[in-house]
Amino acid sequence: MPNTETSISRRHFLKSSGGVAIFIGMSGLLPQLISCNDPKKIGEQLKKQPLTAWVKIAEDGSMVIYNPAAEMGQGSMTSLPLIFAEEMDADWSKVSVEFSPQEADIYGGEGWSPGTKLMFTVGSRTTKSYYTVMRQAGAQARFVLLQSAAKHWQVPVSELTTSESMVMHETSDRQISYGELVPFLEMPEALPEISEDQLKKKKDFRLIGKVIPRTEIPAKVDGSAQFAIDIRLPEMVYGVLERGNLHGATPTLTNQAEIESLDGILKIMTLPYAIGVIGNTLEQALDAKKKLKINWSDAEASGHNSQQVYEDYEKMASAATPGKILIQKGDVATAMKRAARTYRADFRNDYVCHAQMEPLNAVVQVAADLQSAEVWVGSQQGPDTKLGVPTILGIPPEKVNVHLQYLGGGFGRRSMNDFVEECTLLAREVAPRPLKLIWTREDDFTYGAFRPLSFQRIEAGTNSAGELTSFSHCVVGDGGNLVASGAANDHYNIPNQQAEWRAVANGIRLKHWRAVGHGANKFAIECTLDEIARDQGIDPVDFRRRLMSDSPRALATLEKAAELSDWAGETIQGRAKGVSFVEHGSLGTGVCEISLDRDSGVIRVHNFWIALDAGVIIHPDNVRAQMEGGILMGMSSVLKEQITIEEGRVQQTNYNNYQLLRMQDIPDKIETYLIDSEVHPEGVGETATPMVAGAIANAFLKLTGKQLRHLPFTPERVLEVLNT
Repeated sequence: MPNTETSISRRHFLKSSGGVAIFIGMSGLLPQLISCNDPKKIGEQLKKQPLTAWVKIAEDGSMVIYNPAAEMGQGSMTSLPLIFAEEMDADWSKVSVEFSPQEADIYGGEGWSPGTKLMFTVGSRTTKSYYTVMRQAGAQARFVLLQSAAKHWQVPVSELTTSESMVMHETSDRQISYGELVPFLEMPEALPEISEDQLKKKKDFRLIGKVIPRTEIPAKVDGSAQFAIDIRLPEMVYGVLERGNLHGATPTLTNQAEIESLDGILKIMTLPYAIGVIGNTLEQALDAKKKLKINWSDAEASGHNSQQVYEDYEKMASAATPGKILIQKGDVATAMKRAARTYRADFRNDYVCHAQMEPLNAVVQVAADLQSAEVWVGSQQGPDTKLGVPTILGIPPEKVNVHLQYLGGGFGRRSMNDFVEECTLLAREVAPRPLKLIWTREDDFTYGAFRPLSFQRIEAGTNSAGELTSFSHCVVGDGGNLVASGAANDHYNIPNQQAEWRAVANGIRLKHWRAVGHGANKFAIECTLDEIARDQGIDPVDFRRRLMSDSPRALATLEKAAELSDWAGETIQGRAKGVSFVEHGSLGTGVCEISLDRDSGVIRVHNFWIALDAGVIIHPDNVRAQMEGGILMGMSSVLKEQITIEEGRVQQTNYNNYQLLRMQDIPDKIETYLIDSEVHPEGVGETATPMVAGAIANAFLKLTGKQLRHLPFTPERVLEVLNT
């Protein structure tokens, strides 16, 4: 049976090692060193403040560093502990990594607002929000080690240095390993605040920025890595739900007695939007689910047709009444009246599903008295680190223990708690038996939470010199920031800018999808720039150079991408290159090279070149992997992925009718250049994906003289554009 103790309780943790634990407190992240063989001292310290360990050291020098973020393939299981180990001067070969407990007060990173802490692996914020936290904690752990060595040797701490888990005293030519220090560790009376200038300088980094193998890859390769789907507990039962394909519809079960009489069926539950079935085995539960006879009500989504709704959105964009103003700079209306040339373009963006590899699932075990619960789940966490379970059970958060597992794909979908809450509702009915809830692939497609459908209208004006003087961006769609993010042009010098969002509601479940609104909005922006440049007879890269004159970091990515791709050089006959710039945390410019089969309408991407400024790069090889994955996911969504809805009902049910990028479709080469920087790290997971649509569409424009303005660029749509 797989190990299910992924989160170690404080009591168990303190008893689990004959070494020492370096504790980081809630207030100021101050380390506490406690000898694990001194129960009296342990008790005294635990009474002073609630403490939890960031790192645990044994006498053989081995150590565990705790990772507070979700690991869904983006590399947090390596990058965050690496930052801690850098400042601690730990020997990385002796480090192992485990998930931290889900306690935001202690393990939270920088929240959305000052002074708040979050354990929320979203928005490409993980490295950015934890960089300073992990550095300070690691530096304070090193300070305590130095103080203890100084007292042991009776020498001034100023004479000591550290390197790779060793403390050295050059004057006496002595050295001692961190492990050998364990019996002599003592808590100093006073700890200094570790200021920014006391942390290591970039030139002194030994681990950060170097080629370091990822810690979790071996287990994923040999099959020992544990995902939530792998959890098996004694006496575990299974739950499934039938949610239908009309979002928000209410079910009425008409054959409950028949279902309850089926072999192995333990319980039937009715939820406001679904019928739940609990069975002794997954097969029994799924078989019963197929036999459910349900009458479904109408819902807000009834009558919604995703391909026809654009007509309504276009009318809304043309209406005189403005929407919610997102950006207001200068006077767009006046600038447009004075413009020598004006431009208008409309863009459309279909629904997209997350389609993650591991089906949504969770295991919840509720105590017999319903006063506590254990949860095993792959989650991107959230503002509530206990994932909604305490609210459902009506118990304090400290009565819920969340065992975080690896995620088999997230992309924003697992930042929702719906599947955990559903599992809790079902588990409560069979307490104290543990229950595993599994969404089938069909469940996730038909009742998923999609990247929103949206419509963008861009109007722009240039002066007699061909300079872009005004830029207006109207976004129509449901979902607020899900459709509105990415409308800003902070790195383009456009004196008059406006962006607005005009809200609609169609009753369709929506959620963050990798890069959120940037995917659709940067597509519209970057395509418009190329159309203007083409009309003005200006090279698209030159046009952006002018716009980026006041943004040297953004300009540097443009220049490097142009160099990597040999933008000004000869292009193979039948191919063309397109460029696109994106800011999403990091700054990046991408150039792609495409060809086109004019008979089938199939676009082939041959090469993709990226120049990225992500600030300090923690783990270069992983950043490149993130960019490559982002490009491939972007290509999949741009060329293939599409959820369609007819009369409110989702039409796609599985991978057979929801097309994804295949191995034969990937580029011959994806090349990423990382620009050296000393600024605070920024996220990289969502920078590449939204640059793909603009780069492909702009290459298509150069190759054919035609504009692609509706995502995805299916062969049918490509042929339609070619034939108009």
